[in-house]
Amino acid sequence: MNLKHILMAAGAVVFTACGQTTPTNNPVPVKPPTTPMTSFPLQRTEAEWRKILTPEQYRVLRESGTDRPFAGQYWNTKEPGIYRCAACGEVLFKSDDKFDSGCGWPSFSQIAAQGKVVARVDNSLGMRRTEVLCANCGSHLGHVFDDGPAPTGLRYCINSTSIHFGDTNAPAAKPVEKK
Repeated sequence: MNLKHILMAAGAVVFTACGQTTPTNNPVPVKPPTTPMTSFPLQRTEAEWRKILTPEQYRVLRESGTDRPFAGQYWNTKEPGIYRCAACGEVLFKSDDKFDSGCGWPSFSQIAAQGKVVARVDNSLGMRRTEVLCANCGSHLGHVFDDGPAPTGLRYCINSTSIHFGDTNAPAAKPVEKK
């Protein structure tokens, strides 16, 4: 293995650690689906997603991109409210379940309700993680790890670009077509 490969592997370990000093970052045990999950209740063509989402939202939500740590809009938000999918408006997380994991991304100990997200194995970047997707539209949200606080022990590490924060009484924000 040459120096380039060693440095890439070391960078992947640091990236996965998400700023934790002693993380386990073991993926949440997930039974891979027996059939590929290609169907979600909200169906749009990629051309329709490109028309609705900004280029950055499309990169993160539809191409499984990632925000830079400590740069996203919601990593340090502490106000009460709910977090919805930025692509479809589905309620995903509640501020009561948000915590400071020190990783630079919004982190939640649980989802707003069962069935709001779908988990699948992600073997990208030379590591095994558990990706979370919006169960309504299939958009990439981030990853879930088993080093979160009690009672769940989970840390949903979510991209700010993937979510929209709002008041608990606010209606679902519909993505605005870009001009």
